[in-house]
Amino acid sequence: VCFQAARFRFRIAAVSPHPRPAVRPEPAATAALVSVRCGGDMASSLGSVLYKQWAKRVFAIECGSSSEPLYFALSPSAEGPWDERCRLHRLLSRAATYSLSVASDSRVRGAEAYVRLQSQLTRLPDRCRVLEMTAFFPNEEGSSIKGFLVQDEGGCPTTERVLRDLVRESGQTCFCTYWRGAEGRMWQSLGRHSEGSRGEILSNCLALAGKPELHPSVLNIKNSVVFSKYEEACAVIQECAEMFPEAKEVVQILTQYNGTYKKGGFPVIVIEGLDATGKSTLTESLRASIKATLLKSPHDCIGHLRKAFDVKSPLIRRAFYTLGNYITASAIASASETSPVIVDRFWHSTAAYAIATEVSGKVENLPPPHHELYQWPQDLLQPDLVLLLTVSADERIRRLEQRAEMKTKEEAELEINSLFRQKVEATYRRMEQPACVVVDASASKEEVLKTALLIIEKYCGIKNT
Repeated sequence: VCFQAARFRFRIAAVSPHPRPAVRPEPAATAALVSVRCGGDMASSLGSVLYKQWAKRVFAIECGSSSEPLYFALSPSAEGPWDERCRLHRLLSRAATYSLSVASDSRVRGAEAYVRLQSQLTRLPDRCRVLEMTAFFPNEEGSSIKGFLVQDEGGCPTTERVLRDLVRESGQTCFCTYWRGAEGRMWQSLGRHSEGSRGEILSNCLALAGKPELHPSVLNIKNSVVFSKYEEACAVIQECAEMFPEAKEVVQILTQYNGTYKKGGFPVIVIEGLDATGKSTLTESLRASIKATLLKSPHDCIGHLRKAFDVKSPLIRRAFYTLGNYITASAIASASETSPVIVDRFWHSTAAYAIATEVSGKVENLPPPHHELYQWPQDLLQPDLVLLLTVSADERIRRLEQRAEMKTKEEAELEINSLFRQKVEATYRRMEQPACVVVDASASKEEVLKTALLIIEKYCGIKNT
């Protein structure tokens, strides 16, 4: 879901954790006054999808991978559940607090704006704390708006100036400030900044909200980092073609793709698994054992472009790797006409890493089993068998230490982040149609090959030649 960008910019004002002066109008009254007196730009913004429904959203603050997000809703008056002893109140009242949320009429430019903002916030002083934050409608697909909560323990004007500069630079970011009212409740003010004019659009009181059925990071995954159709991923790269030359090159390569390819008469077997589980060793052994053609995803014709896309936003990066699967599918279709085909990673790998990276926090936050995100795309050539190689964490580390290859950001994350590794493995195991057949790859390469051949004979009817 793309939201129309406002025609004005917002300002960030210094926020005090202490009550506002008594002369300040009550928040609800302030919102009413602003609505009546606002000019054309402000009225237009209030009518936009983003701001008109802002107060109906639930907000989630990520405080760390080991803890649950802090959820809150909004109310025009000091009503709804609240407790000054709760974690949320203690967090928001401890320092000058701001939140920045990125929305754009272009999902590509919005995704790039988010990554750019994330990088820019790392330059704030050490006393500042930056947490991930999401505004969403519970369990409503595509409703999440990603952003950040920023706190400055010292309330220094420098932080305000830095954030204000970011506002002026971005046309795609909305800003809120947080403050403590005279009644002791926490309030949120949605502000504006346009052509020297500053003011508030809405002020709402915070109320505690319960944990939703789906973690908010799950809501925007479909066709954002996990693509269910070729056209969805292609549209992203086509939009990028005007932004950088590597995307234009991919678009040119895609002109050779003329639709859904059908598998030939020979079986297609995909080998999946985390880095250093023995995929390359097994695929080479299988190629010789069953006289198969060996392919990899992404295909060699776009392999040289990986570095350029690996530094882009998740939306662009995932679209690239998804299209790599479709390009590989065309090669699979052709090769399977004359021999069995072994594929070193395919769609399961693309989806598993995307989901595990996008979903923050614990394994329990992943989409539940049988969720549509685990389903194979209907327009992508489907393999006959997917083998998932697994080894213990200690064995993976031992094998990685013996290698000197350049690692992707995600492969490096696997080495140091056990929680991320658990999420990737759990996602692999939840894949359906086809599901992964798990193979313990801790044994010798001869034993692993023997096990794989027995499974291939069982599922595909191919015997070792």
